[in-house]
Amino acid sequence: MHPRRPEGFDGLGYRGGVRDDPAFGGPFHARAFGSGTELGHWVTTPPDIPGSRNLHWGEKSPSYGVPSAPPTLEGPAEEPFPGGGGGDGPRPGPSSEQLNRFAGFGIGLASLFTENVLAHPCIVLRRQCQVNYHARHYHLTPFSIINIMYSFNKTQGPRALWKGMGSTFIVQGVTLGAEGIISEFTPLPREVSHKWNPKQIGEHLLLKCLTYMVAMPFYSASLIETVQSEIIRDNTGILECVKEGIGRVIGLGVPHSKRLLPLFSLIFPTVLHGVLHYVISSIIQKIVLLILKRKTYNSHLAESTSPMQNMLDAYFPELIANFAASLCSDVILYPLETVLHRLHIQGTRTIIDNTDLGYEVLPINTQYEGMRDCINTIKQEEGVFGFYKGFGAVIIQYTLHATILQITKIIYSTLLQNSI
Repeated sequence: MHPRRPEGFDGLGYRGGVRDDPAFGGPFHARAFGSGTELGHWVTTPPDIPGSRNLHWGEKSPSYGVPSAPPTLEGPAEEPFPGGGGGDGPRPGPSSEQLNRFAGFGIGLASLFTENVLAHPCIVLRRQCQVNYHARHYHLTPFSIINIMYSFNKTQGPRALWKGMGSTFIVQGVTLGAEGIISEFTPLPREVSHKWNPKQIGEHLLLKCLTYMVAMPFYSASLIETVQSEIIRDNTGILECVKEGIGRVIGLGVPHSKRLLPLFSLIFPTVLHGVLHYVISSIIQKIVLLILKRKTYNSHLAESTSPMQNMLDAYFPELIANFAASLCSDVILYPLETVLHRLHIQGTRTIIDNTDLGYEVLPINTQYEGMRDCINTIKQEEGVFGFYKGFGAVIIQYTLHATILQITKIIYSTLLQNSI
């Protein structure tokens, strides 16, 4: 019960990143100016404005193509700002800066695309294995998952692997919207400052709890869409998730069996999973960022970094921290997620694919009385590894994500080498 992309670094007090901290050699570090003078005595115009350079207070930026008289300074002469150039000389700065910004946007977009689109087949298989209590094959390794993916694609087509993707975006939108609205009309903080205290942390986590409660019925509807077999699936609209979620709250819509658990019984496991996932992600993010910042700082002290490495250090630490946080939280909470999905799917008359054969369908006929009964039943009938059914999909998902990050880093490094 969480957005796929774990949230930023606001959860436990982290704000900003390596690129904004001059102490760790971000792209706006004072070394880029090539001067030993204090920056407080200068006004810096944006680097993407032609002819811009560092000025005294009150002076104006010279027009493009018109050389200006150099300012008189005591001490060492100042080198022109890399984004400037002025006059008729070469101006490599603007193109390099634009490339830097474009590459940063592209890296973030590639990460989002991987998390929400390329990884969706892994999410579908993972959830189907988790709710399939009939399954004899647990698919703990990526090899069996790849085989079953091929079987589903062969028998049902590519749609079987990308079903319910629109509903996952709707759940993310509902979660973000609910959090914003609740924080707007209540004193609950959306972010936690550096000077946090236990009360502020408690109020922030309370906001998260209320958000997960609001999004819970839509999460149930999205879960059904991702595990329902394409063999018996009707062509539903993209807003079917919203319709089913509202119907679940008011008790209308598609009929359910008597084994359906009331939403009140699902609040505790849903909120527990969401809050734990958020807390673990925030802690891992902060730890990874601190390690990467220290490593970057030590490398700058050794004077062994290049401008290209400085630009890489501006973007990749955040992406690596997000990747590590999401991976650790998913692995740690995988058993709880299995229990949560089985409770949400019970009594909804959902027909899933047979994950043992790759064809045929199976009904969901569980009769769990609650979270504790679900845990005990899985442990007795399926063993400890029953909580990890479909874990091979997690391995594929994050291997794919790491590969995409590495590819984008190589492409970005190549573009920067050609522009420097």
